Amino acid sequence: MSERRIDVNRSNYSVIDNEFGNMRDRFEQEMRRVEEEMKRLRSEFEGYRPNGGPPAAISNQPYNAYSTTSSHHETSNRTGGFGAPLPPPSFHGPSDLMAHRPTYDPYLDNLKSPLIKDESDGKTLRLRFDVANYKPEEVTVKTIDNRLLVHAKHEEKTPQRTVFREYNQEFLLPRGTNPEQISSTLSTDGVLTVEAPLPQLAIQQ
Repeated sequence: MSERRIDVNRSNYSVIDNEFGNMRDRFEQEMRRVEEEMKRLRSEFEGYRPNGGPPAAISNQPYNAYSTTSSHHETSNRTGGFGAPLPPPSFHGPSDLMAHRPTYDPYLDNLKSPLIKDESDGKTLRLRFDVANYKPEEVTVKTIDNRLLVHAKHEEKTPQRTVFREYNQEFLLPRGTNPEQISSTLSTDGVLTVEAPLPQLAIQQ
């Protein structure tokens, strides 16, 4: 098992102010849309076979990949799913052919999602997580094999009460994603943005 901690860089940029006109309700609607799209991508990746192989049957088994808990002497749980084992990796590394255009498995190349951004140097999976209820030092991001894990925990004790909040979210990355290229940035309003370049095909000479 390969585990790697990803540093969370702090930014003065405010996602809500700059992109949503300081309207928290619009931002929360957008975050719900992002969560639904991450779930959809999970089902896409479940059926994916590298190098254009036939899709595998998508598993209907429940997968607890998202949960938050908070308590003032009470606990609430929220579950969802977007993660499952993928086949062994069969592609890695950049391509220097195709007129300097990065080359992807046709499946990934044709995969359309608002979470996949076309950059000048290739395609990037851009995920966002709302951790506004946590201090920057309470947020951790790491990868274990091809899984991205976001975790935050807050505990506050006073003689009168104990407050405990915990946030866990897990996303299954495509096999071949380089964990050393993954970056994360935390905005001033508590929006964590994680960017993971999609793996490119290695061209056989």
